[in-house]
Amino acid sequence: MIIAHDLGTTGDKASLHHDDGRLVTAVTVAYPARFADGGIAEQDPQDWWNAVVSATRSLVARSGVDPAEVTGLTVSGQMMGAVLLDAAYQPVRPAIIWADTRSAAQTARLEGIIGQERAYSLLGHRLNPTYSLEKIMWVRDNEPETFARVRHFCVAKDFVVHRLTGRLATDRSDASATNAYDQGRGMWSAEMLAAAGLDAAIFPEVLESTAIVGRLTGDAANATGLSRDTRVVMGGGDGPIAAVGAGIVAPEDGAYVCLGTSSWISFASDTPVYDPRMRTMTFDHVVPGSYVPTATMQAGGAALQWVAELLTPDPAGTSLSALVADASTADASSSGLYFLPYLLGERSPYWNPNATGSFIGIGRHHGRAEMTRAVLEGVAFNLLTCLQSFRESGATVDRIDAIGGGAASDVWLQIMADVWGLPVRRRTIVEEANSLGAAVTAAVGLGLVDDFGAARNLSEVTAEFTPDSGRHADYLTRHAVFVDGYESLEPWFAKRATR
Repeated sequence: MIIAHDLGTTGDKASLHHDDGRLVTAVTVAYPARFADGGIAEQDPQDWWNAVVSATRSLVARSGVDPAEVTGLTVSGQMMGAVLLDAAYQPVRPAIIWADTRSAAQTARLEGIIGQERAYSLLGHRLNPTYSLEKIMWVRDNEPETFARVRHFCVAKDFVVHRLTGRLATDRSDASATNAYDQGRGMWSAEMLAAAGLDAAIFPEVLESTAIVGRLTGDAANATGLSRDTRVVMGGGDGPIAAVGAGIVAPEDGAYVCLGTSSWISFASDTPVYDPRMRTMTFDHVVPGSYVPTATMQAGGAALQWVAELLTPDPAGTSLSALVADASTADASSSGLYFLPYLLGERSPYWNPNATGSFIGIGRHHGRAEMTRAVLEGVAFNLLTCLQSFRESGATVDRIDAIGGGAASDVWLQIMADVWGLPVRRRTIVEEANSLGAAVTAAVGLGLVDDFGAARNLSEVTAEFTPDSGRHADYLTRHAVFVDGYESLEPWFAKRATR
């Protein structure tokens, strides 16, 4: 059997699978994140490890399997962060996670040396404070005593894999999300590291996602309760891994949307997809030789969770599901109320760390249902802009499969179908899609299945939401108002950031 861990922003979603990838049981162990003014977003790497230990033991206990039956383990994780380790592989400070945007000055410095166009063609990504390279530079520039102790850099899943095996490495998918990886040559970019003034020696070796990193150390076996013979497969970043969980392993498999804490639209491609306006990015896929062009927004499901916390401060009060149900028939954009979902700045399509969340057009007659509806529509509107970016780059998207916690909502998926003018399909596995993708990656690496095509048979379509042509036409008009709202506020966002 295989255990897969998905290290998200809010917790470790872990799952136990048969050797062909079929899901047996799943568990989530939560951990905190610290968000603060100034773009701060951090977590304690020890919390990730504690969650992996707890979740592993819980899966074994819940399923009743003999720990010796678990012959493989792998990890998926949040991307674009920076975990800085000393010579003993211990963290020198809290991990700076993907949502942190403090490194604007470092980004500007790289832009002055490399330029956005050159960087985009080299990396498949824009230069931006959300990426690892800029975060490492920020620590060096602002915490020199701490940085003097740094000997190694990695991201979330790599830290856990090292704790499991004693070997520090990363994979192509996570490497491609650092702003330090030459996508065309498949190696750390000497040009980028020279511009950043960083030593290549701190960067880990890059393996295929399917590579067997090693077996459990004695300490890891004792902590997790598993056998020391358990083999650990490298795994990958949560975006490309999610594509596998959604059955998106080749161009013919179409596109998917992940409605997790952050949200994105993506598909598989044989080549990178470059947008002339650099609104989208391309990651290396966990499928060897493939890519996953992606448009990622910072706060998708996080925006919905935020408004639920805001409107229901009493734990015994109205639930999120009840809020969404009330929003199903409420008027938001149709009554002039819009929400810009930029609670953590924004990546696609605007790449503006200064953007903020904003209700526009709110009136005395608007209540909880209308505000919730505006959030649901705001995320869908922003993702429509992302879809349009792909189409302008020559990509064809004719349907979208939905995964992630938000995919459980009929209301939200119907809104998205109507906004996008495309069928949106829910699959049998939504919240565990990342760990399913990780399990399939492990199964391929361990030789238990022939190839990644096995993922297509492990999650089936259970519901399809068909767009209403009339509502879609209305939403296209309102989408233009939504975009105008952002463009009108963009100068204010910039002024606010300097005060």
